This record gives sequence, C-alpha cells and structure tokens, in this order.
Amino acid sequence: MTNPGETTAEFLARDQGIRRVPSPRLTLLTKSGFLSAELCKTLIELIDKDRRPSTIADPNGDDYFRTSETCDLDPNEPAVQELEDRLFALNGIDRAHGEPVQGQRYAVGQEFKPHTDYFEPQGADFEKFCSVAGNRTWTFMVYLNKVEAGGGTRFKVIGKTFQPEIGKLVCWDNRRPDKSCNAATLHHGMKVRKGVKYVITKWYREKPWG
Repeated sequence: MTNPGETTAEFLARDQGIRRVPSPRLTLLTKSGFLSAELCKTLIELIDKDRRPSTIADPNGDDYFRTSETCDLDPNEPAVQELEDRLFALNGIDRAHGEPVQGQRYAVGQEFKPHTDYFEPQGADFEKFCSVAGNRTWTFMVYLNKVEAGGGTRFKVIGKTFQPEIGKLVCWDNRRPDKSCNAATLHHGMKVRKGVKYVITKWYREKPWG
C-alpha cells in the first residue's frame, strides 16, 4: 500500500472471513463475527455511559437528519484498545491516521438519513474538518447487537442493505480509484422499529490525525 492512511480490498481479503460485495461502483466489504459477543457487550456499556446527541458537519436545515446518540470512546479503555488492535490486524492502516473511535446508539424511531462519510470539498466546513488531517479514506463500522426490527444500513446506489448482528463488520473505501470522493458510498442508517441499535465507527484520514 502506498499511503499509510488507506488499505485495499486485496489486503483485507487476506482474512478468509472477509466478503466483498460485487459492484463496480464502490469497494464495500463485510465480515461476520469480527468482534466477540463479550467485547461487543463491553463496548455497549461504554457507549451508554457517555452518550450525547449526535451532530453533523454542514447542517442542512433538517433537524431530524441524524437523531441518534454518539459517544467518543476513551482510547485508554482496554476494550477500545482491543478493538483498535483487531482493526489494525485486519486493515494494516497506520494508527496515526485513525480518528478516535466513536460509538452510536439508535433508539426506536431514530435514524441517520442517507449521507456519505467524506467531507464535501465544496462544503462550508471543509477547511475546518480537513485542513490538518485531510479527508476521510476508509470507514470501518461494526454492529454490536442484533436489533429486533429495523436498523439496517442501506447503500441505495447499489441496492444493498446490511442487517445488524453481533460483531458484524461492514467497511468501505470512501473514494474512487482516482481518489476522488465516491458518491456511490451514500448510505442510510435506517430507523429502528423495535429495540435499540449499537454500532462502532472508525474513520481513517489521508494524513495523520490531530
């Protein structure tokens, strides 16, 4: 890999449990059982302890665009360190390029409407969020629990929806092969209909974080 802030589908495929979604539009992969049930339970407890209302960059006037709760997880927590170790073993991305791990909690009726994870180059807050570390390269998301109803993640452009299950990883490259932002990564954290959904999100950047 030429850039320490990125990985490739070929590198990830060293893990026999990784499956790539067949699509020419984006690089999207998944792995069941990436995290143990025990580690997921501990991460859920950490999210519940320090959660707060979620926010978005470049507010669009829709106060209900993202209605979940978010938690910035303490990097000194043993469970967070174990998660980071597992991610590095899988993706080989230089840890210095990673944002702090975030956890999200979705109660009944909460969602994150269709969005992309990269920062829009023409967005009002692009300079604020990207002047130091650059834009986001890869997203690694892990479901921490099974949801009774709803709560899937839908990639509308390719018609693919992932359903939450304990420890399941979904990851994607936010860019095209030419490194431009890939709008086909548009995804929707769909409304929870019954139960609560917990996920972990880890984003990586073009340059070292902070």
